[in-house]
Amino acid sequence: MDDDDDIPQLSSHTLAALQEFYLEQQQREGMKTSQGFNQYSIGSIEEDWQLSQFWYSDETASCLAKEAVLAAGKGGRIACVSAPSVYQKLKEQDGEDFSVCILEYDRRFSVYGEEFVFYDYNHPLDLPENLLPHSFDIVIADPPYLSEECLQKTAETIKYLTKGKILLCTGAVMEEQAAKHLGVKMCKFIPKHSRNLANEFRCYVNYSSGLD
Repeated sequence: MDDDDDIPQLSSHTLAALQEFYLEQQQREGMKTSQGFNQYSIGSIEEDWQLSQFWYSDETASCLAKEAVLAAGKGGRIACVSAPSVYQKLKEQDGEDFSVCILEYDRRFSVYGEEFVFYDYNHPLDLPENLLPHSFDIVIADPPYLSEECLQKTAETIKYLTKGKILLCTGAVMEEQAAKHLGVKMCKFIPKHSRNLANEFRCYVNYSSGLD
């Protein structure tokens, strides 16, 4: 009977720990940047491996964000498709002259308000009416899976949104398919993730970039 008695105690302890965790999360999300917590910092929303999420290293996210701002130009519009850590890094550059939106399957990113657009690559053109065709100066995309089907469908979204410029991040093994579906070429710059991935990752562009 002693063992049985232990179970409710363990459950209540776990519940208390969970409540504490959620309370801390709420407090963190409630804090403003000026109070020392940055809601846009990479890792403020945890990776979900089941959604094939792997955040870039801080250095890589910074590099890609900087490239996007330069490519978009003054007053430019940037779309981040399944690339939330680049979006977060862009939002850290408060006051810069550009606008950005995030197209993402993970609804946790809806905390970012109107800039969040729910996106499922299986329905590549199922987008809100306010996302007009060819309305973004550059689209940065990181398809969640290394499959041609995923790339092909994400490519439909990219081509719909961009005025021309594309920055794609995906596996080195996807080089041929990336060229086929988006007309992009591999850059010298090698993106790194906060956790080492088994597959080598590369960046691809269809314009003269600062990533070579």
